[in-house]
Order: sequence, then C-alpha cells, then structure tokens
Amino acid sequence: MKPHLLIVEDDEFVQSLLAAYMEKEGFRVSVAASGNEMLGLINGESIDLVLLDLTLPDEDGLTLARQVRARSKTPIIVLTARKGRDDRITALGVGADDYLNKPVDPEELVLRIRNLLGRSDTEASNGTNANQKVSFADFQLDLGGHVLRRTTGETIPLTSAEFNLLSALVNAPNRVLTRAFLLDAISHDDDGPSERVIDVLISRLRKKIEKDPREPMIILTVVGSGYKLGVETS
Repeated sequence: MKPHLLIVEDDEFVQSLLAAYMEKEGFRVSVAASGNEMLGLINGESIDLVLLDLTLPDEDGLTLARQVRARSKTPIIVLTARKGRDDRITALGVGADDYLNKPVDPEELVLRIRNLLGRSDTEASNGTNANQKVSFADFQLDLGGHVLRRTTGETIPLTSAEFNLLSALVNAPNRVLTRAFLLDAISHDDDGPSERVIDVLISRLRKKIEKDPREPMIILTVVGSGYKLGVETS
C-alpha cells in the first residue's frame, strides 16, 4: 500500500502544489486546511506521516503537534514560514520529528519523508508503530483501525475520547501519564474540557475492560501523578 500523507496547510496554492508533487512521488495524500479538519482525519483514517504548517485559521500548529503526539507516534514534519529559533525548539520539544522552513526543496522534503517512514517501518517490525495492533491483557487495540477487541473476537465499543485515551496509555506502557498529558490526547484545543474529564473517562474504560473496576489491574492510578497501563503490551 502507498504511504498515506496528511498535508495540513491553509494556503490552497501551497497545499495543491504539495499534494500534486507527493502524489507524483507515489504517496497517497489527504489534505486539511485547519486543525479541526486535521484531527478529524487523524481520528478517522490511518495516517503514516503529517506535514504540518504552524499558522492555521483555528489553531496553532504547535498545539496540534502536541495533541497528535499525545495520542500516537505518527511522524510529524513541521513545514512553516516561521524562522524563529523558539518555534523550532518548541516544535521539536512537543514531539515533531523534523522542522523545515518554507520555501523547501521538494526533493529534499521527499527524502526526509522517506527517511522518517523508513524509521517508522523499522519500529513497526518491533511492534511499536502507532498503526499496528497492540495486545495487552485479554485485549487487542487496533490503532490504525480504531477498534478494541477481546482476544475472543468481541468488539468493545469505545467513544473517540475513550479510544484516544486508551491509545495514549497503550503507547506508553509502565509510564505514568499526567492528566494534562491525557487531556491533550482527547481534546482538540487549549479551551477543551477540564482535567476532571480524564477521571470520568478512566472510570468508563475500567467498566469496559477491567474484571473488577473497583480493583483495577489494567489502568492503574498513581496518586498525585496520573495514570499508567499496568500490564505488558506486545
């Protein structure tokens, strides 16, 4: 299958040029002109890499990069006119894999994309890619297909927020995740729900996957810090 790129760019001319060039290079391309469109596509489709502009009409790209990284390991290349050192440092700090200034040499961009996708393929062979199926306890989470199943084959219905929250935990086994980090995994903007919502979602998830939600073994509370996945993944 062709690698699936998501181009997030509100300038229609730049967006169309990038999309045409990437399609010519053999990629499958989806486009978004806003943060809301971007998150909708990421929630609904399997994306292999995101090309992200920082200046969008409804959201700052740095916030979007942080939110994407909270819910997945999908590679992110920031492609922006911003040349400030602070923006570059912040973007890399929140999880962007690369940072390029416009205008960019398209051949160089393709090489960087292929290098990142090659690295992701290597991670996939080790079971760490965000588009793979991850097993834990008696469940399998299909991160690309957005489906949770028991090992018996039964599908467990999850809301989008529950799925993103569980994905963040599964992507960081044995690591304590703060409520603020988990909030990034489920919300679309900085004015999203309060951290209290995380506790509510955790309670709902436990009712769906724990044998005894009152004595959880899969999603553990770390008092004063947050939550972590308490079982091994494979």
